[in-house]
Amino acid sequence: MKEFLLKIASLFYGAAIKLRHLLFDINILHSEKFDIPIICVGNITVGGTGKTPTVEMLVEHYSEKYNIAVLSRGYGRVTKGYRVVTAEDTYRMVGDEPLQMKLKFPDVTVVVCEKRAFAIHRIKEEFPEVNMIIMDDGFQHRYVSPLVNIVIIDYNRPVERDHLLPYGQLRDTTSSLYRAHYFIVTKCPETMKPINMRERKYLMEKPSQEMFFSRMQPLQPCSVFAEVGGTVEHGAKVIALSGIGDNEAFYKGLAQRYKVVDTIELDDHHSYRMSDLKHMMRLLEQHPGSVIMTTEKDAVKLAYSKAVPEKLRQKLFYEKITMRFIGDSRMELFQRIDNDIKNKDNGTYIKGL
Repeated sequence: MKEFLLKIASLFYGAAIKLRHLLFDINILHSEKFDIPIICVGNITVGGTGKTPTVEMLVEHYSEKYNIAVLSRGYGRVTKGYRVVTAEDTYRMVGDEPLQMKLKFPDVTVVVCEKRAFAIHRIKEEFPEVNMIIMDDGFQHRYVSPLVNIVIIDYNRPVERDHLLPYGQLRDTTSSLYRAHYFIVTKCPETMKPINMRERKYLMEKPSQEMFFSRMQPLQPCSVFAEVGGTVEHGAKVIALSGIGDNEAFYKGLAQRYKVVDTIELDDHHSYRMSDLKHMMRLLEQHPGSVIMTTEKDAVKLAYSKAVPEKLRQKLFYEKITMRFIGDSRMELFQRIDNDIKNKDNGTYIKGL
């Protein structure tokens, strides 16, 4: 009965989504274009596809040539409206991912706002030096017409086999993928072959679309608290702590490098409480010689908590994640985006020109 009700709800959700797209397609609702390059990174699957590492990759690459602003909704924050993120903010004020972005790239303007078009106008007014905006998780926000739409697809969660919410994990229809310029398939296995790549490319509906393939590569673990320092060697006993969109992938990855003795699975964008900290302490006592290994997004939230006891601070570590493209496709992606920008404005937005 429950499954039947979820299917019915999914049908109503799909009808609403399709009606909204139709209103944009026939110009009853309007998408706004802007005179600076806007690169949108999004997906059609709920949580954990790899949007944040993609945004960070774009920021790292293009900040050498452009004055960048990152625009996010700021999911999970208690505040509303337009807000410029500072390093002194808490994740409850601006959201965990925007704060993570600001701490990693302190010279980059990071803004949160539910109304993206409104926010872009404010950014242009308040930060006239900004000449590129990277919009995090904006594929469904059609009030903005970006220069480039990059859609992230999790290799392990094929969209063609999924269903719309709440029966499945799709928050948009697969038919909406015609608006994508480029696809990045993330979390590809090491055993992936060229034939597997060709099989995925059927999602592309236009000759101008292109698909790229990547893997998530963990870097050397760091202490959540900078003053503690140190790292964790491969093979060490760890308690896996995760509150992201795809906890299972995080656990499987850790198991390849460490001896995972226990797990703490939390919801995406989880707000930590004293009960969580006490639970961590109990597990550390149950597993002598172990440490807690968490994600970078969770580390951002824990690092600014004054409630974390000193004994627990000594045992909290996290892994940074970077994207590694298969073959030379990373450079090809950037070349294509550069050509998109050049064709739009002849490069007049490049820093210093």
